[in-house]
Amino acid sequence: MVRFLVGAAVGYVLGAKAGRGRYEQIVRAYRRIADHPAVQGAAGIARAKIEDLRR
Repeated sequence: MVRFLVGAAVGYVLGAKAGRGRYEQIVRAYRRIADHPAVQGAAGIARAKIEDLRR
């Protein structure tokens, strides 16, 4: 548990030093990937297969 807390604290400090600009850059990249038609298609197929398994 202590290792986890130390790791979380280090990650928080390093992330804070990276700043808002880096955060925005990561969010833009994520959205560009998530909105790509191939990714959308794969997500739809995955949702359909999961729904079939639930039945």
